[in-house]
Amino acid sequence: MRRAVCPGSFDPITNGHLDIIARASALYDVVHVVVMINQSKKGLFTVDERIELIREVTAEFGNIQVEAYHGLLVDYCKQRDIPAIVKGLRAVSDFDYELQMAQMNIGLSGVETLFIPTSPTYSFLSSSLVKEVANWGGDISHLVPPVVLEALKGRLGQD
Repeated sequence: MRRAVCPGSFDPITNGHLDIIARASALYDVVHVVVMINQSKKGLFTVDERIELIREVTAEFGNIQVEAYHGLLVDYCKQRDIPAIVKGLRAVSDFDYELQMAQMNIGLSGVETLFIPTSPTYSFLSSSLVKEVANWGGDISHLVPPVVLEALKGRLGQD
């Protein structure tokens, strides 16, 4: 069985994330979407809320497993015998950082990293940008799934 992991903070999950997850889902038998926990960051959504949103918007794929993890991603991969990490790249600046991470990960554990270029439609998109625009009342309906849009509006008091 071919398995891979798509890690991130997903605070919240965006259509850009979904694009990468969907494409990984078509390439692998099982894709683990892992909400990486960073204790030093205060998220807009709790980890449990992010997991629930991800489960809801990826249910149609049928081969996605969602959970949270605190620690090194390569340890998660080793514990579950997952040989590949799938990451989306938006721009050259992403590549510089992600290449360093990929080289560290293969050196630590032998886990490969595969890069998927983000669809041009979402090349500018990040969770941080979505939250900022939403906070100022901007239209983000084309950037996130409807359930995420509703969750954002509720969290920001824009019902």
